[in-house]
Amino acid sequence: MQKVFSIQGPYPVVRAALKARGWVEQRAHRPDHTAHQRHSSEGRACTQVKDRCYPIVHPVPFLIQCRLVQNEMVNFHWTNRRDAIDTNSLQKEQIINHFAKAGSFTTKVGLCVNLRNLHWFDSADPDTFFPRCYRLGAKDEKPAFIEDYRRTACTSLLKYIVEREQGAPGEGTSHDIPSVRKRSKLQSSPVVLSQMINSALKVCHQFLESLEHRDIDIHLETPQTLTEEEWAEFISGYNLVVHKGAEIENSYHFVSCCKAMLQKLAEVSPQLEIDGIHNIWIIKPGAKSRGRGIKCARHLDQILSLVDGDPTLRKEGKWVVQKYLERPLLVHGTKFDLRQWFLVTVVNPLTVWFYTKCYLRFSTQPYSLDTLDSSVHLCNNSIQKHLTPSQQRHRGIPADNMWSDDQFRTFLSSQGREAQWQTVAVPGMKKAVIHALQTTQDLMESRKNTFELYGADFMFGHDLSPWLIEINASPTMAHSTPVTARLCTAVQEDTLRVVLDQRADRNASTGDFQLIYRQGAVDVPQYVGVNLLVEGYNVGRHCSLPPLHSSIRSAPKRSIKEKEPKAEKVKTLPKMLLKRAETRFKHISSGVPPPLPPEMTQSAPVETFSLYLPMTVTSIHLPISTKSPSVLLWKRPPEVSEEVQPCTSLSLSKTVQTSSTLRV
Repeated sequence: MQKVFSIQGPYPVVRAALKARGWVEQRAHRPDHTAHQRHSSEGRACTQVKDRCYPIVHPVPFLIQCRLVQNEMVNFHWTNRRDAIDTNSLQKEQIINHFAKAGSFTTKVGLCVNLRNLHWFDSADPDTFFPRCYRLGAKDEKPAFIEDYRRTACTSLLKYIVEREQGAPGEGTSHDIPSVRKRSKLQSSPVVLSQMINSALKVCHQFLESLEHRDIDIHLETPQTLTEEEWAEFISGYNLVVHKGAEIENSYHFVSCCKAMLQKLAEVSPQLEIDGIHNIWIIKPGAKSRGRGIKCARHLDQILSLVDGDPTLRKEGKWVVQKYLERPLLVHGTKFDLRQWFLVTVVNPLTVWFYTKCYLRFSTQPYSLDTLDSSVHLCNNSIQKHLTPSQQRHRGIPADNMWSDDQFRTFLSSQGREAQWQTVAVPGMKKAVIHALQTTQDLMESRKNTFELYGADFMFGHDLSPWLIEINASPTMAHSTPVTARLCTAVQEDTLRVVLDQRADRNASTGDFQLIYRQGAVDVPQYVGVNLLVEGYNVGRHCSLPPLHSSIRSAPKRSIKEKEPKAEKVKTLPKMLLKRAETRFKHISSGVPPPLPPEMTQSAPVETFSLYLPMTVTSIHLPISTKSPSVLLWKRPPEVSEEVQPCTSLSLSKTVQTSSTLRV
């Protein structure tokens, strides 16, 4: 009946759901090195993976069935690693839960690079749902990050001036303005603000000019707005004012100009609101999960030292730096992120299913920008489960640090914002998922009978607009809390409903999965290994007449690809000779040979002269007297229309013939 399956990893829900559908499991021949068998206190066998124990009950009929299908072909593979099975060795009818070459958007580096190409696939702007990100190991992106960091410091200073006069912002940003205690320590050393404001306004104005492409006429040698010394001085003053709370003089005089510039920037910078004023960036390893190695920093030298200090990390793709959301939406003053599942069943045409259920993960400490500790800013359960919740945290946050989407919607309803969940949050998450897949569709292997379940992490702004942080392959299905025990079980069962049940019956239930995108078939061109290369040559300018050089033999023809000799300065021919040459050429064009002067009818040895003139004449032979070294040239008459070619060779030969000869 072709119902043999194989599972690698701790997925008891998938195993039970397949058995309920009449499938038989084929056990792996080789032992799993990450798990070992032991007996529990109740006498049942269980498989222990790390710190979790999954009970396994093996009745006799099940063992007999496994024995019977030991040598049969597996029809359904479910693994927790993409490289566990070679997809090239699979038959077409075999089903597997991982796409080959799909790591282009499930790593932080891949997502950072691919979303920059979104304009080739859709008109959406990635800056509206993905915080700007740079690869610190790439030589061409490191200067771009430094420029962005400095420009963000300028906009942060402008926002600081405006918000300081207007008072502290709303919830979640009360720690943005330095405390009075910090400011009092630096009151004795006030900062000259006028020069800093002027520099910040100049940088912001130059940024607006570049967005409108008004900087294309600026010469490359034009000096920068600020020199390196001026930037160092500006950043130092910015840190004193914003981070250390240094006292500033007469800041109210600059509020109007700062506010006007911020209004212009808000029209072209979707991330201006979430940037905050502290210029904090988050540094992440390129391909690690569960929050390992992630750090937050606000100083440029500290960020660059993570890469420059270790030569092994200088390789491209080792680290990415991303703008930190300094003003996220908070729940009872605590930061959170959201885990959202989606399922891809076909790559070409791209088919995406969105799960309507999700859950929130909270940090154990109240949100504050006074500290950059991971207990405050990283919401990964693998980090927070080892920490003790703070006593200052709101009592409405559970001890297990998780909420379901229903609990979150209840919280929004208490604030009168429940409608925004369906009008802003959910549509925004769907669009972000689709755009991320569009940019990597041509990089993934389009194999039939392949699917994959992904987990996307989102944060929200104050307007409930979602911001995509990362996408995870093989998202964890551990029952760490009552919320995940219920939702992770449901998403696995519903995945099998979409992959197996709907395959047999189009009217079968898909659970909480919702089809959000089905693309038309795309013909992928076959790669034939041809290197499409266009080669060309520089077109030289029309060169002037070089000096005459005599030689015994005629000058050889010049190749088209041969580089033209450097033009040398020549003397102008006498007007009398030019007039005589013009008269003779008129006689030749009319068919009547011109009379030759008596001195040119005398015998003379043959000499060859090579000239480079802007005309199509290949060579010209005419008698030249030995007594007169002058060369007779004539102009082409207006009625003769031939294409003028640059720098062709003209040979003038002395001969003893009685008439001139023109050979073209």
